Amino acid sequence: MADAFRGDGEILVSCFGTVPAIGARLARLTFAPDLLLTDGIAHLLADVQPVSGKPSGDPVIEGWLPFRAVFDLLWSGRRHVVMMASQIDRFGNHNFACIGPHARPKAQLLGMRGAPGNTVSHPTSYWVPAHTAKVFVEQVDVVSGVGYDRAAKLGAGARFHEIRRVVSNLGVFDFATDDRTMRLASLHPGVTLDDVRAATSFPLATDADVATTREPTAEELRLIRDVLDPERLRDREVPS
Repeated sequence: MADAFRGDGEILVSCFGTVPAIGARLARLTFAPDLLLTDGIAHLLADVQPVSGKPSGDPVIEGWLPFRAVFDLLWSGRRHVVMMASQIDRFGNHNFACIGPHARPKAQLLGMRGAPGNTVSHPTSYWVPAHTAKVFVEQVDVVSGVGYDRAAKLGAGARFHEIRRVVSNLGVFDFATDDRTMRLASLHPGVTLDDVRAATSFPLATDADVATTREPTAEELRLIRDVLDPERLRDREVPS
């Protein structure tokens, strides 16, 4: 998940989920020191606070970022958000609003939240802790986040649209194809191509040789285990 932020530079990062939060902090501590992290209220932090366990000290505040100021960054493309997906299709259209027809849903979820604005205003990635055919669907029930097919119809209104990565417990996916459909970028160690295809409701683009997702370095493991998440909250998010 940390690698999704590689090359972002000095932009604001916002994350849904424990694993993305760890990934953003890990990136900040290693190869992406310019990332802007917030305390979730109104401050930019100069230090990196852990996801679990006791912090080493009080947060070091380096900037003031009240909610109204977030939109100045958001609408100019200078933010990278990681959202979770209840459904996502081959073009990257995303749903965490409801399951079933919007007028009479079978299950009410989060709603639209900021997903429409996020996806047309700045880079967006998705985290799916349980990759199944009910999540990776042929067509989402409701569009919360805008995919590449819909963004193409918006013209300049979607000039900052970019779905950077989809990361699941099975692999890493991008949209580096001519028709901007989902591509399997890498398989996690121990996962097969057949595993991913069986858990996906649409045909995935693949290269002739699918890469294996890189494993963390010894230093990255130390930071994850000892500094960022010593209480192992990450284990609760990913099914065994």
